[in-house]
Amino acid sequence: MKSMTNTPAVLANTTAYAEAVETATRAAAAYYVQGDSALDDDAYDRLVRAIEGYEQAHPDEVLPDSPTGKVAGGAAVGDVPHTVAMLSLDNVFSAEQFATWTASLERRLGRPVEQWSVEPKLDGLAIAARYRHGKLVQLITRGDGTAGEDVSHAMGTIVGLPGELTEPATFEVRGEVLMTTAQFEKANAVRTEHGGEPFANPRNGAAGTLRAKERPYTVEMTFFAYGALPLPGSGDLGEGLAQWPHSDILRRVDALGVHTAADTAVPPRTAATADEVQARIEEIAALRAELPFGIDGIVIKADSAADQREAGAGSRAPRWAIAYKLPAVEKVTRLVAVEWNVGRTGIIAPRAVLEPVEIDGSTVTYATLHNPADITRRDLRLGDQVMVYKAGDIIPRIEAPVAHLRTGEEQPIAFPEACPQCGSEIDASEQRWRCVRGRNCRVVASIAYAVGRDQLDIEGLGTTRVVQLVDAGLVSDFADLFTLTREQLLTLDRMGETSADNLLAGIELARTRPLSRVLAALGVRGTGRSMSRRIARHFATMDHLRAADAEAVQRVEGIGVEKAPVIVAELAELGPLIAKLVAAGVNMTEPGATPPVEEDAEVAERSAGPLDGMTVVVTGAMTGPLEKLSRNQMNEVIERAGGKASSSVSKRTALLVAGENAGSKRAKAEDLGVRTATPDEFAAMVADALGDA
Repeated sequence: MKSMTNTPAVLANTTAYAEAVETATRAAAAYYVQGDSALDDDAYDRLVRAIEGYEQAHPDEVLPDSPTGKVAGGAAVGDVPHTVAMLSLDNVFSAEQFATWTASLERRLGRPVEQWSVEPKLDGLAIAARYRHGKLVQLITRGDGTAGEDVSHAMGTIVGLPGELTEPATFEVRGEVLMTTAQFEKANAVRTEHGGEPFANPRNGAAGTLRAKERPYTVEMTFFAYGALPLPGSGDLGEGLAQWPHSDILRRVDALGVHTAADTAVPPRTAATADEVQARIEEIAALRAELPFGIDGIVIKADSAADQREAGAGSRAPRWAIAYKLPAVEKVTRLVAVEWNVGRTGIIAPRAVLEPVEIDGSTVTYATLHNPADITRRDLRLGDQVMVYKAGDIIPRIEAPVAHLRTGEEQPIAFPEACPQCGSEIDASEQRWRCVRGRNCRVVASIAYAVGRDQLDIEGLGTTRVVQLVDAGLVSDFADLFTLTREQLLTLDRMGETSADNLLAGIELARTRPLSRVLAALGVRGTGRSMSRRIARHFATMDHLRAADAEAVQRVEGIGVEKAPVIVAELAELGPLIAKLVAAGVNMTEPGATPPVEEDAEVAERSAGPLDGMTVVVTGAMTGPLEKLSRNQMNEVIERAGGKASSSVSKRTALLVAGENAGSKRAKAEDLGVRTATPDEFAAMVADALGDA
């Protein structure tokens, strides 16, 4: 994992130092109180480190407003005293800095740390939740660490903080309140429907929502515990919380019904050495992009209560814990322009052009925008300062404008009046606008997609060759591929006899692909590869599928009331293309699947496969009979054998197929007691289904 390179600036003189303190103080107030700031997390960290550097060199010039040495940068206040100071954490930014910190802690203890605890640093707001006799009675923000704000009015809106525990326990649990990606999207939709400005990011949404008292609507948040401590009257539990290792405390809290990160893809783990900690840091960092909530680092703690007591704490942070900060995935930059691109199905998609900004080690110039309605809902304008989010290899997206930074010079975004690709009319009847020519607007893109590896998988038919076929008038859709002749192919530039014969052989093989591949090639809106497999397994034949109404389509797992009518309409629109495929002899059945039957008879008549009812996860490099299968092909095998393919390990996982370099998914499966199989063992289990791959 690469280290951060956010080297702090050097403050040249007293004036620069004073300006830096003022900027940091304003940013801390916006960040810790409103959850919003003109400085992104990375820039704020660098600014504070520069202030610390100046103060170390000029100890006589330290200003009283300096954010250093203060919880929440000294910005937050409150009037409810904490039972025990609710401190911040110090930061490290690289493996080298982490090694220096661990050595310092062990020198302070005079011995090695007994055991380490490693958990994600959730990007939310710290709160204390007090339970008495099993009832949730009070919520308090961190504030300045000694006292916080009472936000008990938010009780009942936070997933993970039950109103009543599984036992009548008395204690205080501490953790982070945040919005998951889904909660954030829903919150912004509800907020703008009521005339409010969209939240800039999930942290901003959680901060504003936690404090809001008289809104005409409610939105949901999520809590994850990271610790607990006794209250007066805690009894035996209180003694345990004072003596147990941190990892045991989290398990006890989870057993009482309070959320921890245990059920996520990044559960807390213990480690015996600093090297094991570093390995776990890298595992969590690698999973960051897949998480449904934001993390900005990893927290490492001495697990033993004795180690924590002996290490002690400073005025701002405990000496037995540290936050290993990850490269920033969120930055503020300027929206320069909006481009309108047409996809293979005729969807007209907006793309934001940004003032270049470095996020997570790469320069970001473009970001995704969902649709015109989303632009209107977020009230985005050209020239806006916008919060841009990027995690791993996910395409960057704009969260929202930073409205309080507007100058008045921002301009409305102009929407296209005609298709940017072909000039035809635009169908604006749905949120996602579409060229009225649909797939015919982007014939090359549509055909190139259809012949791709996870669709019809026709070798030798790349985009360049597709362009030749379209320009020569030989194909107008991918059904025309199945009527091509050797003589026609030989008229193309750089198409010899061997190439023509190989291409025809590939087309002939594609004619026999299962229905699921044909559905994927059609590119039905509202579906993808996995959904195409589910649909094909459910209906078994194209005839049964096309005869189904929205209610029948809705019976397929994962298809809801909104998506089902879209799929039915899409199949009707694709009717002529499907008829051409049938006439060309393309297979329209799914091997091993049977058409739907009446509900009462379905269970009795369904033939059970070797994976019947099992959720299966595949990880690592496959070997032996599975070596040449793509992940999509592996998922097809799982579903033909009666199982359900999944990408993440959870309590619902029945089997993990672990190849070489399986990594964190194997470790999580072992923690959860999930059965694990090697590629060879799995191949033997699904031998019949594998024969169709």
